[in-house]
Amino acid sequence: MANAKQNIIESINTLTAREQMKIVIVGHVDHGKSTLVGRLFYDTNSLPDGKFEQIQALCKKRGMQFEWSFLMDALQAERDQEITIDTSQIWFKTAQRDYVIIDAPGHKEFLKNMISGAASSEAAILLIDAREGVKEQSKRHGYLLHLLGVRQIAVAVNKMDLEDYSEKKFRKIEKEYKKYLADIGVIPTDFIPIAARDGENMVRRSEHMPWYTGPTVVEALDRFKKKPELDDLPLRLPIQDVYRFDEHKRIFAGRVESGTIKVGDELIFSPSNKSSKVTSIEVWNAKEPWHEAGAGQCIGFTLDEQIFVERGEIASLHKDAPILTNLFRARLFWLGTEDLTQNKRYTMKINTSEYKVEVREIEQVVSTDDLSLNKSTTVSKNEVAEVIMKVRGLAALDEFEQNQKTGRFMLMDGFNVVGGGIISMEGFANQRVERKVKGKNLFAVDDVITQNQRAMNNGHFGGVMWFTGLSGAGKTTLAQELEKRLFAKGYQVFVLDGDNIRSGLCADLGFEHKDRSENLRRVAEVANLFAKAGIIVITAFISPYAEDRRKARNSMGENFNCVYVKADLKTCEKRDPKGLYKKARAGEIANFTGVSDTFEEPENADIIIDTSTQTLEESVQQLEEYVMHNFVDALKNLGGGEDTNGAGI
Repeated sequence: MANAKQNIIESINTLTAREQMKIVIVGHVDHGKSTLVGRLFYDTNSLPDGKFEQIQALCKKRGMQFEWSFLMDALQAERDQEITIDTSQIWFKTAQRDYVIIDAPGHKEFLKNMISGAASSEAAILLIDAREGVKEQSKRHGYLLHLLGVRQIAVAVNKMDLEDYSEKKFRKIEKEYKKYLADIGVIPTDFIPIAARDGENMVRRSEHMPWYTGPTVVEALDRFKKKPELDDLPLRLPIQDVYRFDEHKRIFAGRVESGTIKVGDELIFSPSNKSSKVTSIEVWNAKEPWHEAGAGQCIGFTLDEQIFVERGEIASLHKDAPILTNLFRARLFWLGTEDLTQNKRYTMKINTSEYKVEVREIEQVVSTDDLSLNKSTTVSKNEVAEVIMKVRGLAALDEFEQNQKTGRFMLMDGFNVVGGGIISMEGFANQRVERKVKGKNLFAVDDVITQNQRAMNNGHFGGVMWFTGLSGAGKTTLAQELEKRLFAKGYQVFVLDGDNIRSGLCADLGFEHKDRSENLRRVAEVANLFAKAGIIVITAFISPYAEDRRKARNSMGENFNCVYVKADLKTCEKRDPKGLYKKARAGEIANFTGVSDTFEEPENADIIIDTSTQTLEESVQQLEEYVMHNFVDALKNLGGGEDTNGAGI
């Protein structure tokens, strides 16, 4: 009895220790998916005892010819209709690992089930009928797998027996489908000619196709690579709540979604970028202190500094922090009764985090009726779409392919769930700026001459007039005219614009979102140094994104003055002094603000100059009065110029 019990325990341990993988089977209706899976189960002895005999007896009783697909099609309706209408999940085993085979329907009426099956899979077998060749539906299935982030795909060309096992026919299908997959960025792992009904090249090699020397279906499955376990991924711990016991102790609570957390770890919280060290891990009713916790565990922890961190922040290690961005691509499945529309604001949830978002662009819509691709400005219920999402502020997230736990999201419209999707950063950059000074032998030095002393000497404070607005709004014209007038008054003044910045300091940067943000970061740092030196700096840059302007204001403090040079797009395009709008409309300039990229109007501008209604003289006069009031008249408050390290403007 003891030996039997031990054998059972050893068997259970062996099963739980085996590697597991989820595989989805997709293909056009009647291409043989259920037959393939049924045959695999039979040939590898993965069927429950008596299952095969049960189906045989049932077929005999009904007067039906036995089909391998009946092993999978367990529903009565499926046997009657001879099509798979549900997504079945059944355990399957090879010598190497255990699988969950997801048999996803190919009939157009049931594509929603295929989407749900493919979204949770690590790899796929895509089936093509050798008689019919590459159908439009086959192409759409390949595209949908790509859309849902499935990158490991083996293509099985079935029913080769009906084509006399022709190598020529197989190679034709292989060539055509390989080219299509390459066009959408998919590289299949294998192309396998099979006859699923007879088990040819399924588990055993086919004697009828000696010209094929690649893997069998089972061998192809075992060559798929397993995704990393959650514990092996970077730490992601979304904060669910903060419990304050007194002014000296706060416990931060949440679930470890991936990675591990240890006492002594230096954490960074995103998107706030605050940092502190873990002093303890708190677990309810624990008999012994915990020093480490892993993925799936709900814990609390304390920090060595009582920093202010809110619900929704993501704790991670500095080395592998999540992406910070206000723009990303999403593959979105829409469930709302009302259409998704561009520029409407929704609430995005990633674990405990909530962000206000809007769809900046709908790139294409995939109909779940027939997987056709369309350009549209709306997305209807049950459609899949590739979109560009814009976040108000910065969101902390990961690409879905890197970490599924923080790479997928849910959309809310009010209190209703209206969609969900997965995240891609293709074409967009991580906006996390490494602020840590890399030099090790640097020491802070107090200013010998204070800003107040410089102001008294110059007759005005230093500061930055940050001009923002569309191309053609008049930023450079106003900046140069204001510079001339202030210089004529004897003031220390200088203009920074694209010409003098991008020909030197930022000559290495392009015009992608990442480079534009870095360009403005450098401009802000340089402008702030000028301002501290007592100079009135006028910057003339489009600076279209609110987040970049927020960073500039944060880095400069009171030295920053936002000037919104306002003009509507029609007016700017009519002026078009450099012919840029014309080129952008012709597709010669990518990511052009106002045409193919967004301009986010400042919500907290210090001064607004409307050049569509004001003359040049009126605009410059308004700017000059602002400078006089804030940079010159403010000297009266110094009280004789006391020797203090004033903050300036």
